Amino acid sequence: MTADDHDTTWDDFRELVNMKPSELEKWLKTDDSRAAGQHPDGGESTGHASGRHILTILRARKSDLTDDDYAHMRKVVGYVRRHLAQRPSGDVRDSRWRHSLMNWGHDPLADES
Repeated sequence: MTADDHDTTWDDFRELVNMKPSELEKWLKTDDSRAAGQHPDGGESTGHASGRHILTILRARKSDLTDDDYAHMRKVVGYVRRHLAQRPSGDVRDSRWRHSLMNWGHDPLADES
């Protein structure tokens, strides 16, 4: 991966992850967060695990990020973009769609304020 690839990934990630670390950390402790998403083998959901990795990334200095962090950032960007395109109709405030996105660091209602 080139430095330009890292910069593009960083910019896309910072644009789409719109929750502050403290907000995401608080969210990940809720029952709604734990219930959202796919739970392989009945364990932690993929999105919840992703949220924990996102917290690590948000709290790190850019210069300390690894190739694995950048790979996860690209995964987050792809997930958020795909799911934003699938927004359900009606009120999404308490929807699994919103809860899943929040596990990935994006609160779609924050953009509506």
